[in-house]
Amino acid sequence: MEGENTRGSTRRTLFKAALIASPVPVLLGGGVALARDSIANGQPLEPTPFCDDGDDPTIPQTEGPYFKPNSPQRATLPGSGTLLTVSGYVFGLACQPLANVLLDFWQADRNGAYDNYTYNFRGHQFTNAQGAFKLTTIVPGLYPGRTRHIHVKAQAPGRPVLTTQLYFPGEPRNNTDTIYDPRLLMNVRTVGSGREATFDFVLNVAGSTTSPTATATSTTTTSPSPGGGTWRVGVTYQAGNQATYGGATYRCRQGHTSQAGWEPPNVPALWARA
Repeated sequence: MEGENTRGSTRRTLFKAALIASPVPVLLGGGVALARDSIANGQPLEPTPFCDDGDDPTIPQTEGPYFKPNSPQRATLPGSGTLLTVSGYVFGLACQPLANVLLDFWQADRNGAYDNYTYNFRGHQFTNAQGAFKLTTIVPGLYPGRTRHIHVKAQAPGRPVLTTQLYFPGEPRNNTDTIYDPRLLMNVRTVGSGREATFDFVLNVAGSTTSPTATATSTTTTSPSPGGGTWRVGVTYQAGNQATYGGATYRCRQGHTSQAGWEPPNVPALWARA
């Protein structure tokens, strides 16, 4: 039995080392590439990895990072600490944004403690029509034996549940946490006294997108811009094309066919302020 445990630990160690050594797509300006960047570059999407540390549907007697069902529906997890917002999109394998995806978040407080009795730092929300979500919370503290992380369960309507975790770059414990996965790193930046993070989930949901035929100079009727201006959903933009959105002018950086959720301010990989 002892030998089996030793071999299991060795396999986990080797697997973790391989993940850390594997190239993680990065942006030219630094940070981890988001799924929306892969779509813009014409690359296939890989499902968000499963990552679970043994959370149970019923709460054990000992305190820990366990999932607690029936969390309140809310996009803000109030509490004291360093303000953190996490935003992004949920895509299917065919690169389409997924609406009404259930995202259930839970995390430790600033001291690294989990609330297993009420619902502090627990809550769920649904993606909007563009597949977007935004969570307002605090930077979680360090739970014993783990690196800094946020738990999440994601489920498209009528589909299986993905249980995973989101990680912070530059954390010393990333190198020693046995289940840390660099593919689950968020992009995090400091803004004032708080932090802003971005991450795109990709669910193992099949589907297809409609192939638009309009071009940037076409008069074909397309979806109106939600922010006002000339930018439209369902238009094939070429590098160098310009479009206006929300009172600003943007220049297309990479050729692409626009989709809901890819408004110019949201995707700097595709649009630059002119």
